[in-house]
Amino acid sequence: MLVKVYGGALSGVDALTITVEVSVTGGMNYTIVGLPDNAVKESLFRIESAIKFSGLHMPRQKIVVNLAPADIRKEGSAYDLPIAISILAASGQIDTEKLADYFIMGELSLDGGVQPLKGALSIALQARNEGFKGFILPHQNSREAAIVKELDVYGVSTLNEVVSIFRNAGHQPSPVNVNLDEIFFNDSGHADFDFSEVKGQQNIKRALEIAAAGGHNVMLIGPPGAGKTMLARRLPGILPPLSIEEALETTKIHSVAGKLPASGSLLTTRPFRSPHHTISDVALVGGGMHPQPGEISLAHNGVLFLDELPEFKRAVLEVMRQPLEERKVAISRARFSVEYPAGFMLIASMNPCPCGFYNHPEKTCVCGPGVVQRYLSKISGPLLDRIDLHVEVTPVNFDELASKEQTEKSEQIRERVIAARRIQDVRFRTSRQTYANAQMSPRMVRKVCGIDQTGEKLLKNAMEKLGLSARAYDRILKVARTIADLDNNEHIGTQHLAEAIHYRSLDREGWAG
Repeated sequence: MLVKVYGGALSGVDALTITVEVSVTGGMNYTIVGLPDNAVKESLFRIESAIKFSGLHMPRQKIVVNLAPADIRKEGSAYDLPIAISILAASGQIDTEKLADYFIMGELSLDGGVQPLKGALSIALQARNEGFKGFILPHQNSREAAIVKELDVYGVSTLNEVVSIFRNAGHQPSPVNVNLDEIFFNDSGHADFDFSEVKGQQNIKRALEIAAAGGHNVMLIGPPGAGKTMLARRLPGILPPLSIEEALETTKIHSVAGKLPASGSLLTTRPFRSPHHTISDVALVGGGMHPQPGEISLAHNGVLFLDELPEFKRAVLEVMRQPLEERKVAISRARFSVEYPAGFMLIASMNPCPCGFYNHPEKTCVCGPGVVQRYLSKISGPLLDRIDLHVEVTPVNFDELASKEQTEKSEQIRERVIAARRIQDVRFRTSRQTYANAQMSPRMVRKVCGIDQTGEKLLKNAMEKLGLSARAYDRILKVARTIADLDNNEHIGTQHLAEAIHYRSLDREGWAG
C-alpha cells in the first residue's frame, strides 16, 4: 500500500513542502531515498522503538520511504513523526482519509514521545500558504506555530496522540489558540534597561537618540569603565516597537536557529546580540555544513553590539561589510545557497588605544609613538565608512554619580524617536528598500538633504579645517537630516549640520596623533 504524508523542509528562513511517500510491500527491507542525511537515515531505529512502546505494530515487510522532491537535501530528525504515521497508515493501522489535510512534523524518542523541532513558524506559514487545514507538531512548538492564522495547530506529546487524531473521527482535539493582540499588549515596549539609570553622559544619550531615530550605526570610543556597554544595552529600549510584520520575521529567524524560549510564541521586543570577540566569521554571518543564521541575522530588526571592536579578527569584521550595506546575507556553497535577513543597527565600542587612556582627562596614555594609529588601523576604512556616528565617551565625575536628580526615562526618549520615524515613514513610503535615513542612497541624499549656502559654507569649512575625509560628507548629511527630523523641521539648519559634524571624530586628521 502507498501512503503520502506532508511536512516541511527549511531553506533559509522559509520552508518548502516535503511529501513523505511510504510503500509497504512483500519482503523484508527498509530504505529511505530522497537525499536524506544521517539523522534521517537513523530514523528507522527511533521509529521502530516508538511504535512498539506505543502498543502499535511495526510491519515486518519491505518498506520504502521517499522524501520528495528528491533534489532537496533532507536534514534533521523532524521527519520521524511523518514517516512513522505513513508506516502506520500504509500497514492499515490508521485511516488515510484525513492525512492529506495536515502537515506533520516532529522527532520521536524511543518511548514514543514527540520532541521539539526548529523552524516551526516557517513550516506553519508554508502549510497555510499551500492550503492545508492543519499542522500537527510537538506541543513545545504549538504556540509558536499557532501565530499563523487560518491554520489549525495541534500540539502533541506522544505518537499515540497523533494516532488518535486519525482514528477517532468524532473526538477531534481543540486547536491551540494564541491571541496576538494580547501578546503585544503585555510584552511590547518592555525594556530591561532604562536610560534613567545612567548618571550623566547627556551627550552620549543624545547621540544614541539620534542613532535610534535614523537607524544609524554608532561607534563608542572611550576608556575602560566609562559606561560604553551600559549605554549600548539601553539602546533597544528607545527604538520604535516592532510591527507585526517585523515580529513575525524576527521570530522566524530565531525559530530556525532554535533560539526561541521554551513554549515561546512571538518575539515582541527588538533583539540585542552581543557576541564575544573570539567569534568566527561563520558564527557571525551564518552558514556551516548545516546552514544556520548567524549573529547578524539573529540581530535582525534589533541591535548588534560588538564590544572591543579592534579585538575581533579582521576577517570576521570584513564579512560584515556587505550585510551592513544590503541588510541581508547570502551564503553560497557547493551543495546549497541560502539567504538570511540581516537588517540590524551596529553599535561598536572600543578603547582609544591599547592602554585605554588616550585623550583621557585625568590619566596619562603610556602607548608609544604610532601605537595608537596602529591600534585604530585594525578597523578598515570601508567598515568605518559604514558607521555614521563616532561618539567619544568620557568618564563620569563624582558629582554626576552622586547626583540625586532624576534623569530622563527611556520611554520619553522613545516617544521622540517614534515621532521622527513617522516623518521618515512618510518620506520613504514609495521606496521598498529604504525605511530610515541611514539607508538612503547617494541619489536620495541629494534629494532630501538639501542645505542652503550658509550650510554649504559651514560644511566646506568643517571638512577643510577639521580634516574630514570625503566619505564623511554623505554621513554628515544623513545624520543632520535625522537631527532635523527630531526637531520636526522640514529643512536642515546650520545647527543640525554643526551637531552632525561633531559626530565624525575618527575622520579628523591627527585624531590619533
